[in-house]
Amino acid sequence: MATQKPKRPQSGSNNKPQKRAGSPSASKPSPSAAKSSAVKRSAREAALDVLIRVEEDQSYSNLLLNQTLQKHALERADAGLATELVYGTIGRKNTIDFFLERFVSKGLGKLEPWVRCLLRLSFYQLYYLDRIPDHAVVSEAVNIAKRRGHQGISGMVNGVLRAVLRSKDELTLPAALGDVKRIALSHSHPEWLVRRWIRQLGPELTEQICAANNEPPHVSIRANARRRTRAQLLEKLQASGLHAEASKLAPAGILVHGAGNMALVPGFQQGDFSIQDESSMLVAEALDPRPGMKVLDCCAAPGGKTAHIAEKMDDAGQIWACDLHEHKQKLIADQAERLGLKSIQTLVMDAANLTEHFAAESFDRILLDAPCSGLGVIRRKPDLKWAKQEAEIAEISELQYAILSKVHRLLKPGGVLVYSTCTIEHAENEGMIGRFLADHGEFELAALPEEAFAGIDPQAAASGMVQILPQQFHSDGFFIARLRKRT
Repeated sequence: MATQKPKRPQSGSNNKPQKRAGSPSASKPSPSAAKSSAVKRSAREAALDVLIRVEEDQSYSNLLLNQTLQKHALERADAGLATELVYGTIGRKNTIDFFLERFVSKGLGKLEPWVRCLLRLSFYQLYYLDRIPDHAVVSEAVNIAKRRGHQGISGMVNGVLRAVLRSKDELTLPAALGDVKRIALSHSHPEWLVRRWIRQLGPELTEQICAANNEPPHVSIRANARRRTRAQLLEKLQASGLHAEASKLAPAGILVHGAGNMALVPGFQQGDFSIQDESSMLVAEALDPRPGMKVLDCCAAPGGKTAHIAEKMDDAGQIWACDLHEHKQKLIADQAERLGLKSIQTLVMDAANLTEHFAAESFDRILLDAPCSGLGVIRRKPDLKWAKQEAEIAEISELQYAILSKVHRLLKPGGVLVYSTCTIEHAENEGMIGRFLADHGEFELAALPEEAFAGIDPQAAASGMVQILPQQFHSDGFFIARLRKRT
C-alpha cells in the first residue's frame, strides 16, 4: 500500500456516509492541484483500467491492480490514489449504483461497461473523498470520456456528474429501511450476505463486520526468527525511519505504517521477514511444530504458512507442501528459497488424493488450510463480495469435508491436525468441526497454545477453536481449530 493512501470512511449513525476530512475544499483548490493534474489523470486512468477489467472479466482486483501499477510505474502517491479509487469504488459499488440510478435516465445497466465504471469512479471521488476538488473530478471524467468515446458520451458524463454535485447534500438513504437493506446500502454489501450474517450473528455484529470490510487493511509482516527476533527486527525497521509496532495479536507480527510495498524494503529479499496478515500468522502457532517432525501442509500455496512452520522448526525436519495447481508450486519454492529453508518439499496433487501418495499415520502434524468462501478477507478483495453466490458456500463446505475426511488418516496417534479458513461462515468453520468430530470419535479438540494466543479470548483459545472477526483486531477474518488424534 502506498503512503498517501487515505483511510476509507466508516459510515456514522446517519444515513449519509461521511466524506474524508483534511483535504482541499472544492471551492479553494490547493496551489498544487493544477500542477498535479497529470499525476491525478494517470492515477484515474490506471484505476479505470482495473475497474473495467473487473467489470467485464470478473478478474481479481488485487492482482489486476498490482499488474497495472507496475505497468504504469506510478510513484508512491499516485499508486496510493489509484489503489484508493479501485478498492473504494468496488467496495461501495451498490451504494454508488443506488444513488447514480436517479441521474442516468436509461439506467446504469444499459451503459457500456467503461462508461458505467467511469461514472462510479467519479461518484466515489465526489461523494466519499474530500481531498480532490469537485471540478477536477468532473473535468477529468469528461476528458477521459472524450478520449475513450464520443461527444455524446462526454456530454452525458458531464451532465450526470454536475447533477450529482447539485444534489449531493440530498443524497441520503431512505429512513424506513429494515436491517438487511439498511446495512446492505449503508456499508455496501449484497443483501443475501447481510441476511445470512444477521441470522448467524445478529444485526449489530453484522453491521460492525460490514463497516470494517470497507476499511483499508493493515500492512503486517512476520519476523523470521531464524535470522532475528521480532524485537530485533522492530528495532532495525524503526532505525531505518519506518513507523513500525509489534502486533498485539500475532507473536511474530509487526505492523508497518506508510512504508509502501514491503517487498521493496531492505531485508525482505534477505529473508528477514515475510508479508502476511496477523490472523494468518496464528495458524502455524496453533500447529506448534517441533524440530525433527514430519509435517503435511495440504493446501499450501502461496507458501506463507509453510515457511512459518519451517521457521518454527528451525528448518529441522520434513515438510511436505502440497497444492492442486502446478503454477503455484513455484510460489512455495520461491518462498523457501528466499528464506533459505531446506526442509520444504513441494508436491502438486489434489489434497483429496494425498492418502494415495503417503502412508497412513505417517505425519506428526497436518495443516489443512482449506479452500473456502474467503468471506473473511473482503477488506483486501472487495470484489469478492459481489462475485460470490450463496449457493457456493454449501458447495465449498462439502469439498472441505471431503478433504478433511481423507487427510486425517495420515496423522499419527497423538498427532495434531489444524483446520483453518479465511472466512467467518459457520458452516465452513464451527459447523464443519462439529460435523467432523461427530463422525470421527478418535479426534478431540485440543487447547490452542496459551502463550501464542494470549491476544485472543482465553476461553475461546482453551476450547481449541477461535473465530477472528474483521473488526476485532483489524486483521483478516479467520477460523482456526486444533484437533488431536487420540492415542
